[in-house]
Amino acid sequence: MAVVRSRGIVLVVTLLMLLVLTALLSSFWMITKLELATTKSSRDSTTGFYAAEAGLNIRAEEIKQTFVGYNVPTGTAPSSGAPCTAGDNGVGDFACSTDTISGHEATTYVQPDASNPVVLTIPQGELYQGLNAQEYRYTVMSTGYNPASDKKEALLELRFKSRLVPLFQFVSFYNKDLEILPGPNMTLNGPVHVNGDLYLNSDATLTMNGQVAASSSVYRGRKNQNTKTGAVRIYNPSVATALGAAGGNRQLVTAAMAAPFNNMLRLGVSPVTVPDPESFEPTSNGVYWSKADLRLVLKLNAAGNPDTTSAATGVEVRNIDGSLNSGATTSINTAATCPGGISGRSIGTTVTFRNNREGAMIRMLEIDLRTLLNCLRSTSWFTSGKLLSDSTEGGLVFYFTVEGPNSAVQNDYGVRIRNAQSLQASTAGSPLVRGMTVVSDQACYLQGHYNSTGKIPAAVMCDVMNLLSANWFAGTGDAKSTGALGGRPATATTVNAAFLAGTDSTGGIDSEAGWNGAYNGGLENYPRFHENWTGITSTYMGSFVSLNRPNHSNGAWVYGGTNYNAPNRVWDYDTSFNNAANLPPLTPRFVYLRQELFVRDYEQ
Repeated sequence: MAVVRSRGIVLVVTLLMLLVLTALLSSFWMITKLELATTKSSRDSTTGFYAAEAGLNIRAEEIKQTFVGYNVPTGTAPSSGAPCTAGDNGVGDFACSTDTISGHEATTYVQPDASNPVVLTIPQGELYQGLNAQEYRYTVMSTGYNPASDKKEALLELRFKSRLVPLFQFVSFYNKDLEILPGPNMTLNGPVHVNGDLYLNSDATLTMNGQVAASSSVYRGRKNQNTKTGAVRIYNPSVATALGAAGGNRQLVTAAMAAPFNNMLRLGVSPVTVPDPESFEPTSNGVYWSKADLRLVLKLNAAGNPDTTSAATGVEVRNIDGSLNSGATTSINTAATCPGGISGRSIGTTVTFRNNREGAMIRMLEIDLRTLLNCLRSTSWFTSGKLLSDSTEGGLVFYFTVEGPNSAVQNDYGVRIRNAQSLQASTAGSPLVRGMTVVSDQACYLQGHYNSTGKIPAAVMCDVMNLLSANWFAGTGDAKSTGALGGRPATATTVNAAFLAGTDSTGGIDSEAGWNGAYNGGLENYPRFHENWTGITSTYMGSFVSLNRPNHSNGAWVYGGTNYNAPNRVWDYDTSFNNAANLPPLTPRFVYLRQELFVRDYEQ
């Protein structure tokens, strides 16, 4: 009986242990299941959060790119308490949109601030301080949704400012490396921004009385030589403080060196988004071509000579789609209706100027600008009804170009503008021009004074900028370009206009990879000279903007020889551009965003 009782106890104990183990295993399984479910839920929630956050960034970038494309976001946001449902989706740039990201959906919409836009002066201490900007405020709402679980996983809100800053509010804005190495003293009285490296040096004293900012590195010294000379002084903010001592090797400017300048020297700032090069191309997608009030094209045949099929001069008036405007072409080529100083007309062509830097004779589209304005005034813009006083884009926009063999690549073409000391028609009673922007995808040659009488907001944008003095057509005119430099004496000349043009890069490349290459001439040689300017003053008021290297002109900078001798440079920033009302028509701008608020709503 004792044996039977013992076996019964063992059996009971075994069963109890099995029950305990089963319970433990069941508990372990339940815990594991819960942990897996919790992990999956957490993972899904995290993925949903990041999907919703990505949706915010997508919509903010879309708003930014709309501004970059010279447009303003338009539309209507959803209006009900249940947005993006039951047909309440809004319209246009603010409408509901859904993006799939890592298997999760982000549904977003945009709410514009009722006060848009606000014109402000960027506060002191901030990047781009003191500049005028248009500020637009937006709130983006984003919901993260998991289709697999039919569950909303995140509700996010982003409030940000989109600021539009005109490029012509800088004395110098480069979307590449910028080198400043003046021979005599030079003072720059506006802000400087560089999306690449900045090299500061001088043979005398360079003084910079504005905020200096670079996205990459700043060097005290030359790019093409490992040296530093002269004095460089930066406004700080009540006195000009020296940056690095002269003598020795090129020196990388560190944060410690920049600290004493009280935010007037900014290192490593975020590069800003600038207009796409296609904005300046002569196509219907090009902003300046499509928005131009007048498009003049010198059409060349396969031999590079004027194509006289439509006009004796080869100069045609074009529509937005590039087609010929035959009536306007006939009018502008008729000396009786559009008289001027170029073979009796306001427009024409020559191939008599030798550019010694390019080593070639230049086929020019010639524009007698003031008589062209008389022509447009007298013909009422070829029956278009447009007036010289048009202010659609802040004034008039003219697009001038050459179309022929190699016009899209390296070539020997140019647009020369003369008789432009006043940007007004000389015919009595003509409507007053509000402002003028001249654009070309080819090289520009400004001959003589430009906008020096009755100054108005003006800009010239082209592949490269060339300046010829008021004395150029004295004596033998273009014939002197083939002779010795001594036979090309300049006289004092004044230009009042913002410039946007391509500039060479030392070593043919931006960044430190170009060290020890051939010098590009620096900011002091942004405009290309072709005369003996020794002892003669070149006066310039405006803004120097360079977004890229030239597309059509590749001649290297060489001082002296048959090229040029430098002028006395009296150059300065045009402070009237600080007022947005005084900016040239269609002034290019960069856009940057400033985040104000980021919120996650946990009440789902």
